[in-house]
Amino acid sequence: MLWIPAVVALALVVLPVVGLLTRSDLTRFPSLVTTSASLHALELSLETAVISTVCCVVLGVPLAVVLARSRLPGIRMMRSVVLLPLVLPPVVGGLALLYLLGRKGFLGYLIGVTTGYQVPFTTTAVVIAQTFVAMPFLVVSLEGALRGSGDRYEQIASTLGARPWTVFRRVTMPLLLPALGSGVVLSFARALGEFGATITFAGSLEGVTRTLPLEVYTQSEVDTDSAVALALLLIIVAIVVIAVARPRALEGVRS
Repeated sequence: MLWIPAVVALALVVLPVVGLLTRSDLTRFPSLVTTSASLHALELSLETAVISTVCCVVLGVPLAVVLARSRLPGIRMMRSVVLLPLVLPPVVGGLALLYLLGRKGFLGYLIGVTTGYQVPFTTTAVVIAQTFVAMPFLVVSLEGALRGSGDRYEQIASTLGARPWTVFRRVTMPLLLPALGSGVVLSFARALGEFGATITFAGSLEGVTRTLPLEVYTQSEVDTDSAVALALLLIIVAIVVIAVARPRALEGVRS
């Protein structure tokens, strides 16, 4: 009986891609995806997604450890706030970033006064928007792994005299490696496909903030064939990334 809903679920994911394939002109595909604008958008998407994923790891790993191990009051509320980008429409997240870091936002105003730099509508804004929407995926993966493994090994290491940094480096991080691999893949894939927060906070400036999803949207208004070809390109890139990275992320589980 499980096969019936499983097949329906698979069809729900696969059939829209099949619909794109039936609409696309495969004979023109190479020429449509190798235009200057398309290549710039692809390069910018990959570059910003990689930087955003690194930011997610640097910031998300400590956050996940704090959420999983801390017993401070209000930690449940903190967890809810961290997971907020998962349920917020990306456009709302983009507006929130704009009113925080924009010219009239309280933090953006301070940055502008002290440095003269305006964050919105720059490549930096793309990275921030992608990190905002992608980091919860990493945090959820890591926190679940930490809660599932418990803290007995860390407690044993502490009773043997290991310092907190040593415990984190030698005990906590090895426990996190399988979940970290999965979280990195999810974060990268989410950053690569980000649209709503990016267009709201960073705009769509060719060569500066127009990532591949934004280029698909732009082309959909002027050239449907080009938009479909770029959408297929984005799907291909995402599949390649997941196919290459996912098995490595699960090596720790099999071992």
